[in-house]
Amino acid sequence: MSKQAKLVIESVVEDGRKFRPSDWIERISTTLANFGPDHRLHYDESVQPRVINGEKCLVVDKSLQQSNPAAFDYILSFVHANRLRVHEEVLG
Repeated sequence: MSKQAKLVIESVVEDGRKFRPSDWIERISTTLANFGPDHRLHYDESVQPRVINGEKCLVVDKSLQQSNPAAFDYILSFVHANRLRVHEEVLG
């Protein structure tokens, strides 16, 4: 992933409560992942689970909006429907 602003979606609702189910990040990120020749799951560069400041987050590269608009819209709809905290960060 390039060093540009990415959406960081936290597993926390706007009012500070933890979002459930706790595996939502894995569920979304694996929908765009593929199994490689090593028989291991490889996350798409544009949608990856990360731990930031000790918290699990979903990091979405904004280029996903161009490369896969349906996936980008789905993720943002999910974020808004569940009132998840989201912000932009420059990550490498």
